[in-house]
Amino acid sequence: MDATNNFVLDGSERTITGMKERISVSPQVHFGKPFVAGTRISVRSLLELVREGLSFSQIIQDYYPDLETEDIRACIHYAINVVAVEDIRLATMP
Repeated sequence: MDATNNFVLDGSERTITGMKERISVSPQVHFGKPFVAGTRISVRSLLELVREGLSFSQIIQDYYPDLETEDIRACIHYAINVVAVEDIRLATMP
């Protein structure tokens, strides 16, 4: 995201530039789901490990030694921004 938290379009790929270009979306990787830039590690995979209570250092040590703490923070930041712009419409019950 840029300074205004907007996606910056970069060809057919979207990259969050405010997070040092750590999160990318490309139709050629994970069917267009977000992933850590320069890897094939999905944002979802990292978020699931965080959800299970693993510390950032455990995730890096036990699962993804090539990642940095800021990569995991970027995944959380990405998820927060997705939820922040999500428009939820509740169906009315008859």
